[in-house]
Amino acid sequence: MISSNDARPGVALNLPEGLFTVVESQHVKPGKGKAFVRMKLKNVRTGAVIDRTFRGGENLKKATIDRRDFTFLYKDDLGFNFMDGETFEQISVSDELVGDRAEFMPDGMVIRLAMFEDTPVDLDLPASVELEVTFAEPGVKGDRVSGATKPVTLSTGKVVNVPLFVEEGDILKVDTRTGDYITRVS
Repeated sequence: MISSNDARPGVALNLPEGLFTVVESQHVKPGKGKAFVRMKLKNVRTGAVIDRTFRGGENLKKATIDRRDFTFLYKDDLGFNFMDGETFEQISVSDELVGDRAEFMPDGMVIRLAMFEDTPVDLDLPASVELEVTFAEPGVKGDRVSGATKPVTLSTGKVVNVPLFVEEGDILKVDTRTGDYITRVS
């Protein structure tokens, strides 16, 4: 348990509505009446942000979220399969939890999973990943306008717009937050 007065940004709370992390916390002491705490909470599973007000000193159930590194093994009918690097235990994560982030996950990639009571609730990708170009149309001679781009397909199936000099077999660094091309590695 944690007092509503002690709930700071980053603390995880297990409320009746679900699992939340505190984004913002403001202690308010009005001229008349009792103090209260106004919080902005983010749902860990859905990402929705809500505003809640608690009485000053109200006890809230604190949740412990464990973040551990897992290796992505493969995808099958059950979902995405990961292996814990320390215990070699394998777990399956649903397609809904991974979502569009699967486009940035090659086999063998190390990903940080957020676990609550041994159940995955979220996953954190690195800021950028290096992926191989599996299909790229050649740049046409005379089509060298500055800033021109072409679509290429990466090893995970993601399509990204890149400069015309990128060819099949090149390794590209791609931003996982926006899906944009950053640079050619090799």
